[in-house]
Amino acid sequence: MSTNTVDLHGADGHVHTWTIYKHQRFPKYSLRVKKGSELCDPDVSQIYGYLDVDEEKHFFFWFFESRHKPESDPLVLWLNGGPGCSSLTGLFMELGPCRVNEGGQGTTLNPYSWNNKANVIFLDQPVNVGFSYADGGKQTSTTVEAAADVFAFLQLFLGSNEKYIDLPFHVTGESYAGHYVPAIGKVIADHNNEAGPDETEILPINLASLAIGNGLTDPLNQYSAYADMAEDEKYGPILDADVIQDMRNKFPTCRTLINSCYKYQTPFTCVPGAIYCNNAMINPFQQTGLNIYDIRKKCDSSNPLCYSILTDIESFLNQPQVQQTLGVDHEYKGCNMDINMKFMMAGDWMRPYVNNLPPLLDDGIQILIYAGDADYICNWIGNKNWALELDWYGRDAFQEAEDLDWISTTTGKKAGEFRTFESFTYLRVYEAGHMVPYDQPEHSSDMINEWIKKTSF
Repeated sequence: MSTNTVDLHGADGHVHTWTIYKHQRFPKYSLRVKKGSELCDPDVSQIYGYLDVDEEKHFFFWFFESRHKPESDPLVLWLNGGPGCSSLTGLFMELGPCRVNEGGQGTTLNPYSWNNKANVIFLDQPVNVGFSYADGGKQTSTTVEAAADVFAFLQLFLGSNEKYIDLPFHVTGESYAGHYVPAIGKVIADHNNEAGPDETEILPINLASLAIGNGLTDPLNQYSAYADMAEDEKYGPILDADVIQDMRNKFPTCRTLINSCYKYQTPFTCVPGAIYCNNAMINPFQQTGLNIYDIRKKCDSSNPLCYSILTDIESFLNQPQVQQTLGVDHEYKGCNMDINMKFMMAGDWMRPYVNNLPPLLDDGIQILIYAGDADYICNWIGNKNWALELDWYGRDAFQEAEDLDWISTTTGKKAGEFRTFESFTYLRVYEAGHMVPYDQPEHSSDMINEWIKKTSF
C-alpha cells in the first residue's frame, strides 16, 4: 500500500488536501480521504472521501467509528438500494449517528445509531448515486459490476486502516441491497481464498454475516406475495377484492417470465418480467395514494418517494459550507432514476442473486433477513416466502422451526417474531415500514446490537 498527499482544486474554487492510498493488486483504483468533521457525531473519529477508478468513476463514502469500543467492535458496511439511491439516506434518516433537522438546518445526534456498538461505513454506489459521480459518461448497470467496485473499495479502506482488518465484518443494507449484499458476500468469499499475508496480495476480509432489510432478493418467491400483502388484515385490506383477484390471475404469467430470467439471465429474458410483473403487482397499489414503503400512511406529496425528510437531506448536503467541509463539489440528489432505469434495462432487476446465499451458509456465514411488516414494495410476506424456500442444507429444519416472539431489551415490548436455524434467521419487525431504523429506531438498534454481538436471536 502506497501513500501520498495532494492538493486538488475543486470546481467550487477551493483547494482540498487529500491523502491518497493505492494497492498494487488494484492499479485502477485509489482511495482519496480526509479525516474529522463537525457535521455529524463530532465525538467519534471519521474518515470520508472517494474511491477513484481510472479517473472516471468516483464513489463517495463516510465512515464513523464506534461510540463504544472502536478497537474491538465489529465493522459494518451499509448500503441503500434503489437501484440508484444514496446510502446517505441511511446515514441522515435511518441508522446513522445523526438525523437531519427539518428544512435541512443542521443535524441532531441519533441515540439509536448503529455506531453505538459498531464501526460503520456508508458507501454511495453504484456510480452517479448521491455524491458519487462519473466522468465521460461512465456508468454501472448491473449488481455484479457494482460488487467488484465495492470489493476494491474494501481492500483499499482496510489496507489503509489496518486496525480494522481483523474485526468481524458485516455487509448490511435494505431494498435493492437485497441484490447488492449477496453479490458482495460472494465476491468477498471467493477472493478470501486468494488472500495472503504479503502486502501485494489481496487482504482477507473477516466476513461474519450478511443482513438484508426489506430486500428484493428472490423475485420469484416475492412477487407471488403482493396479492397476499394487499389483503393482509393487520393494515388492510388495502385494495379492492376484484383488484386483488386480478393480481392473482396475472401472477402465472409473471411467474413464467421470472422463471425464464432465472434460467437464462440475459436482458432479453429478464426485462420483460420486470416490466410485466411491476405493472401487474405494483401499479395497482400506486393508484391508492398510500405510501408504498409504509401502507399505514398517505404518500407525502412534497417528495416523490413519500418522505419530506429526503428533501431535507438534499437541502442539507447541498449547502456550500457542508460540501466544502466534505471536499465535494457535486450536487447531491438522493435518488437517480436514470440509474434505476439502466439496471432495469440491463435485466438486473429479476435476476436470482438469492442463489449466492446457500454457498455462504455452507461456509458458516451468518445471514439475517429482516422485514418491517408495514412495507408493501418488499413486504414481509414475500421475504418470508423466499426464506422458507431457500435451497440450503438447513431448509427442512428451518421450515419446521417455530416462529418465536422477539422481545426488545430496550422497550420490553414484543417487537416482532423470528425463526432461526443454525446460521440463517428471518425476523419480522412489527409496526415498521420499508425503512425499519426510521420507523422503529429503538428496536432497530436492539436488533443490530444483538445480531453483531452473537449473530443470533
